[in-house]
Amino acid sequence: MQRAVVLLSGGLDSATAAAAARREGWKLYALTVRYGQVHQVEIDAARRVAAALGVERHVELDVDLRAFGGSALVGDGEIPKSDAGEIGRDIPATYVPARNTILLSLALGWAEVLDAGRIVIGVNAVDYSGYPDCRPAFIAAFEYLATLATKAGLEGRAPRIWAPLQDLTKAGIIRLGLELGLDYALTHSCYDPLPDGRPCRRCDSCILRARGFAEAGVPDPLFTGRDR
Repeated sequence: MQRAVVLLSGGLDSATAAAAARREGWKLYALTVRYGQVHQVEIDAARRVAAALGVERHVELDVDLRAFGGSALVGDGEIPKSDAGEIGRDIPATYVPARNTILLSLALGWAEVLDAGRIVIGVNAVDYSGYPDCRPAFIAAFEYLATLATKAGLEGRAPRIWAPLQDLTKAGIIRLGLELGLDYALTHSCYDPLPDGRPCRRCDSCILRARGFAEAGVPDPLFTGRDR
């Protein structure tokens, strides 16, 4: 079995991407980064997902981006909310400058140590908040960078960047996850959870999740029988 480094945030998308890689027979090494995100409860979700997927190793790394600021997700400003279930057209305040570049760079370093053939990331460019580092062009550019920036790349062994959810709607991602047997009750999506950890239901991430489950025609297990 070949090794794959999976960027695992604890969210719906990263969990689905990890489950897809496992189905293809990859041995999973999960990387979760505590970057100062205000929704720290997603770290617990990442632990739950990693345990459920039986990863070989789960590394939690601290890279505190609060020192830079520039995003509501690291406490610099308010998390945008909508009572009408709408998402704005501009790049929102929850964009973390260069986050996926930073996360993929960390994953690339570990992948080279492991001699991993794949880095798995759950980015999506259909139902998303318009972040520039979720686009296919960015993923392709980083994969090319990996061939230039590493010893493995110079030896023709650079890991591929695998983003299996890029062209799926949120409903399509959920259907895929259910087909893979993924328990979405383990995941967390909300950017601004309530003090007891329950989702706010009004941030972009909550809206996208709710819309995805509605379009998939299945209930969100976070709100089935009890309101977490």
